[in-house]
Amino acid sequence: MAQNGNAKVWIFDLDDTLHNASAHIFPVMNKAMTQYIMASLILDETAAHRLRQHYWRVYGATLKGLMRHHGADPHHFLNETHKLVDLPDMVLEVKRLRHMLNSLAGRKLVFTNAPRNYALRVLDILGITDCFELIFSVESTKFHAKPSVRGFQLLLKAIKVKASDCVMLEDNLAALMTAKRLGMKTIWISKTLQKPNFVDYRLTEVLALTHLKL
Repeated sequence: MAQNGNAKVWIFDLDDTLHNASAHIFPVMNKAMTQYIMASLILDETAAHRLRQHYWRVYGATLKGLMRHHGADPHHFLNETHKLVDLPDMVLEVKRLRHMLNSLAGRKLVFTNAPRNYALRVLDILGITDCFELIFSVESTKFHAKPSVRGFQLLLKAIKVKASDCVMLEDNLAALMTAKRLGMKTIWISKTLQKPNFVDYRLTEVLALTHLKL
């Protein structure tokens, strides 16, 4: 891929960007989060499900709502909801993904709202852990999950680059809006045809990055 000026910094979201988490992982994880809320807040399943979705819509992460309004211990929540003992059978293989990543000039890192242990497990199963210089997990953001500006600022500080040097690849529009506000180039991984104006490019899958000239 042609590079203009300085080498770019490619920032990849993990779930539903580098691999398809909606197929097998998110249904199990969402159920685990609902059950966690049921147990910790003494709610029935319907109320817990509704609260989980509400916090996800408002904050971009269920955990943030639980921490802010209920004093939830983030480490305990993440550990309980991301155990996923069958994870190797749940991660769908992405052929040519490693080749595509290795062909990209510039620095590459993962920025995810998932916990570090889960992210490393997924990347290991996909066989691409060593393609990235940094895995910036929700713990790295001090639990200021995307789309929080604070999380992005902590990432930029950690990698010592300007936002304008970065390209963000992400399936979540709220996170891309923050990235764009900060000055990053934005790539939306989505099969939706219409794209909002804060999205620079839309790709149906991350492998299509090979054909994009930035």
